[in-house]
Amino acid sequence: MIFDAHHRGMSDLRLSLTDRCNLRCFYCMPRTHYNWLPKADMLSFEEISSLVELFLSMGVHKLRLTGGEPLLRKNLTKLICLLANKPQLEDFALTTNGVALAPLALSLKEAGLHRLTVSLDSLQPQRFEHISKRNSHRQVLQGIDAATQAGFPKKLKLDSVIIRGFNDDELPALLHFAHERNVEIRFIEYMDVAGALGWSWEQVVVRQEMLRRIEQSFGTALALEAADAAPAQRYQLSNGTTFGIIASASAPFCEKCNRIRLSADGKLFACLYASEGLDLKKELRAGKTPSELQQLIHSFWKQRTEKGAEQRLQLKNRRAFKTEKELLENPHLEMHKRGG
Repeated sequence: MIFDAHHRGMSDLRLSLTDRCNLRCFYCMPRTHYNWLPKADMLSFEEISSLVELFLSMGVHKLRLTGGEPLLRKNLTKLICLLANKPQLEDFALTTNGVALAPLALSLKEAGLHRLTVSLDSLQPQRFEHISKRNSHRQVLQGIDAATQAGFPKKLKLDSVIIRGFNDDELPALLHFAHERNVEIRFIEYMDVAGALGWSWEQVVVRQEMLRRIEQSFGTALALEAADAAPAQRYQLSNGTTFGIIASASAPFCEKCNRIRLSADGKLFACLYASEGLDLKKELRAGKTPSELQQLIHSFWKQRTEKGAEQRLQLKNRRAFKTEKELLENPHLEMHKRGG
C-alpha cells in the first residue's frame, strides 16, 4: 500500500461509470442543462479493467462503482464479471438510486457483485418526486425488494441524505423501513459539494440531532467500534437494529480518508472537493506501460495533501462550494461526474 503526505493509505477506489442520471435530485443535479461527457471519452470496459488491475496491485482492495447512475451503463454485467474475477478484490460494491434495479438485481449478484447501496431519501412518493423531480418512487422500492431477494453475499445498505425542512421528519420511518427488510441504513448530513447550489448550514441536520431524534423513538443507541476507515459512525438499538450516520459536514473524516476517485472519462481525483485531477485516460491511450501508469498514480497519491471537508468546516460564512458559472466552466467539479 502507498501512503500520502498525511500517511493515509490508498485502499478504496470509487469508480464512476457514467455522468448521466435518471433523477434530478436538487442537492446534486438541480439544473436543467448539463454538459454530458461524449461517449468516445468514456473509459471502455477493457480500460476500466486494466486500470482497476493497476490499483489492486498498489494496495487497493475495495472497489465501488458509482455515477451518475451506474445502472445506465449498457451491458453492465459484462463489466461486473471482468472485475469480480480479480482475486485481490475483497469488497466489490455498487451505489445506485434504485430506479432501474429491480430487473437487474439478480444478474448483478450472479455476475459477482458483493453488495449494493441504494439511495432512498423519502418513503413518501410526492416528497420523493419533489426531491428527485421524477415519479420513480415505486420503482425504487421494487428495486430494494429485488435486491434483498437476490441474496448478495454482503448486506444491502440504504443511504438517506437528511435535509432540514424536506425529509428530516422521516428519520424514524426510514429506520423502521430498513429494520423490517433487515438492511442497514446510513443517514448522511447534507454536504456542500459541487452540485449543491442551494446548500446552507441552516439545512444541515447534524449527527447529534439525528441521534437524539432516533433515540426519542427507539431508545438508547449504542455506538459501535469502527472496524475500518468507513465514514459512518455505526450504532445499535436494543432490538439489534444497526444504522450509521455520516457526519460529512459537521465532523469530516478526512484524517482517515483512504479513497481515490476515478471519473467515467478517466480523471483521477484525490478528494471530493479537489479542483484538479490526473488524466489517466490520456496517459493510458497514449500508450503508457502499466509500470509507467503505476508510477504516475504513486506520485499523485504520495503528493496528496487534501483535507477538503475539514477545510470547508473552518470557513467563515460557509456557503455552496462552487457557483453555477464555475460548474459550467469546469463540469468535472460536479459530483455526478467524479463519483460521490
